[in-house]
Amino acid sequence: MRIAYFDAFSGIAGDMTVAALIDAGADAQALFDVLGSLGTGARFRAEKVKRRGIAATHFAVEHEDQKKHRHLPHIVKMIEGSRLSDRAKQNAIKVFETLGAAEAEVHGVPIEKVHFHEVGAVDSICDIAGACQALDLLGVEDVYASRVNTGSGTVEAEHGVMPVPTPATALLLRGAPVYARGPETELTTPTGAAILAALCRGFGPMPAMTIERSGFGAGTRDFPMMANVLRVLVGSRTGAREATAVAVLEANIDDSTPELLGHAMDRLLEAGALDVTLEPVYMKKQRPGVRISVLATPEDQEKMAAVLFEETSTIGVRFWHAERRVQPRTLVEVETAYGRLRMKVTPSGAAPEFEDCRRLAAACGKPVKEIYAAAIAAYRNSQ
Repeated sequence: MRIAYFDAFSGIAGDMTVAALIDAGADAQALFDVLGSLGTGARFRAEKVKRRGIAATHFAVEHEDQKKHRHLPHIVKMIEGSRLSDRAKQNAIKVFETLGAAEAEVHGVPIEKVHFHEVGAVDSICDIAGACQALDLLGVEDVYASRVNTGSGTVEAEHGVMPVPTPATALLLRGAPVYARGPETELTTPTGAAILAALCRGFGPMPAMTIERSGFGAGTRDFPMMANVLRVLVGSRTGAREATAVAVLEANIDDSTPELLGHAMDRLLEAGALDVTLEPVYMKKQRPGVRISVLATPEDQEKMAAVLFEETSTIGVRFWHAERRVQPRTLVEVETAYGRLRMKVTPSGAAPEFEDCRRLAAACGKPVKEIYAAAIAAYRNSQ
């Protein structure tokens, strides 16, 4: 499987996305020919530029000024009538639907009534369609991204001065790890955020991959303190089939009871934590305490923090992002003298599902360890 990893250390915009993919090897002329079938009358240009010493590609859409606003059904019709590939059409429509839902929530109107303003302009239609088609030209099946630099300060928009990230961008990046660094300006646009929100399978460290191509897409402005570029790395997955970003949350607690901490662990697991551990620690003033550690997906980070604040006495939670490797695993059923149960099988071995063992032990009145041993024996005999 070929994947693309967007390194948004200087934010992300629609034109930067298209430019980065062209820089990584997507055929520019083939892309421009397909974009011409959208019927916008636009002309396209890709040129080499430098941003703080980094050679990058800049993508530009040239067209006559158009004052009209477009609604989602009109944009979908344009995409469906174009010569984009089937997958690119599907992805482009998904991006616009995602963007439309965010705009509808911000303005408090049904999605069908959303005027796409700048988003519905020729530039953004070509940026979104171009990004989806370029991904298809490179044979990319899955998209991942780093933490997203949104920028800060304010920006002039059609509705006046807006904070950065703008309301639509903030909604689109809900659940994604974000931060602000560099110039006080908008680094991540709603178009760029919508591409990630609709297509990205995960945020955080780069997944395990063999890099085959890389490219830099330049933003329009050249900042003095950082390269205004979006980097994309394109390659194939390695043998670690599951290489995922995770959020690690920790809190040290010295004023709680074991019962409350046990309940907090249950709540965290019910809320979707991948794992929860408790370990004894010595805190300031030699107080014995407990460190609670939570492993979660990045998009569940804030939900886990909320549970920690609600169910424990901690007044602070620290977190960071890490990466984990998980062996491929399958579930198979085996028949024992006590009934059927599931086995978790990985390249390094097989183990019974403990909850199945406990269920059969309770039903048969046998020790769990006896059910466990019978399951392993049944699996070995089946091989």
